[in-house]
Amino acid sequence: MQGEPFFSFSSYHILLAVIGIVVILARWLPRLVSTREPAAAPLMILFGAAAGLLVPGFPSIPDPRLYPVPWELVSEMTVIVALFGAGMRIDSLRPLTKWIPTVRMLAVAMPLTIFAVAFLGVEALGLTVAGAILLGAVLAPTDPVLAADVQVGPPQEGQEHPVRFTLTTEAGLNDGLAFPFVYLGLIVAAQGLSFSEWGLDWILRDVLYRILAGAGMGWFGGMALGRILFVLPKGAVLADTGSGVVALAGVFLCYGSTELVEGYGFIAVAVMGLTLRRIESEHRFHRHLHDFSESIEHALTALLLVALGVVLPVLLLDLTWQHVLATLILLIVIRPAAGWIALAGTDLSKRDRLVVSVYGVRGIGSIYYLCYAGGHMEFTNEAHLWSLVGLAIVLSTFLHGFTVGWAMDAISDEK
Repeated sequence: MQGEPFFSFSSYHILLAVIGIVVILARWLPRLVSTREPAAAPLMILFGAAAGLLVPGFPSIPDPRLYPVPWELVSEMTVIVALFGAGMRIDSLRPLTKWIPTVRMLAVAMPLTIFAVAFLGVEALGLTVAGAILLGAVLAPTDPVLAADVQVGPPQEGQEHPVRFTLTTEAGLNDGLAFPFVYLGLIVAAQGLSFSEWGLDWILRDVLYRILAGAGMGWFGGMALGRILFVLPKGAVLADTGSGVVALAGVFLCYGSTELVEGYGFIAVAVMGLTLRRIESEHRFHRHLHDFSESIEHALTALLLVALGVVLPVLLLDLTWQHVLATLILLIVIRPAAGWIALAGTDLSKRDRLVVSVYGVRGIGSIYYLCYAGGHMEFTNEAHLWSLVGLAIVLSTFLHGFTVGWAMDAISDEK
């Protein structure tokens, strides 16, 4: 209209332009100094923070402490796709002995990490017991999204190094297995420490039933989707069309139906990926589906990391030196020590044990769990929890992102 300025600087269009610039720079700039796969995750967070502080007219991003729902939904979707992709990457499940390090990391290292972080939260940070348990559950799992650099390659590549196999399967399964401890934090917040009153119900429902339901639904979903893709109807199977959308729809169906029966959907989609990969294992569709889901995962991850960078200055306002020290202890002492203890007596060499123990990156899953818990219960220390988790994600992505290439080269040279 006449009289209006020719250039209209819509905050929405500024947001789109900045996201595009940030993602391109984060992927491109590291190439100027290294030929390795770029450590883009920490740069997206850093550039996102810079954009939020310095770009005029940049729109505000919803604070996850006040508006957890959009963060919860996007992070949940990202983790779902990543967990399915982690299951799809595993070419061979045998021999069963190759799973021993994974079982040790899940059954020993993760509970040790949760206990140690919770103890640190109560004794050093002054958190409530419920808040400390939640913090341990949120920060214990290896993130399936940001741990891609240490996982096995796409389907049908073979030569799965024991370190990469362990980290891939750990990341694929520990998100769901951390959920009982999230519920434990919620129960303690609501009902106190009277274990005799709610302990049996927690063990039977939140630990046993929901884990078994998740695994069972994932297996059934994988078998059913495999028949739809590869078997029926004969002569005109969907897998030959290369339509990844159908398979991804099956993943959402499996996740949603598992949650409807009160199982752990994260476990279900990981098991579904493992199961589907066994059906017509040499069919080219497996690689196509992996690449399709990986592209969606990368797009959602980029949006989340840039958004996290934008809100990070706000989240860190409540940060204290005790928080910084606790985060460093988690990353440098607790996780490595728990992994080293868990892997004692396995066939892994000392170097491989060290790499598995150290490279448990924190990330998108932690955002989801904290949003989920915050949406179900108001915690006394919620601001401090967000400061700790935000700092842990940033430091973890920086420490791991800029050293993982050398670590993976080291284990490759060892072989």
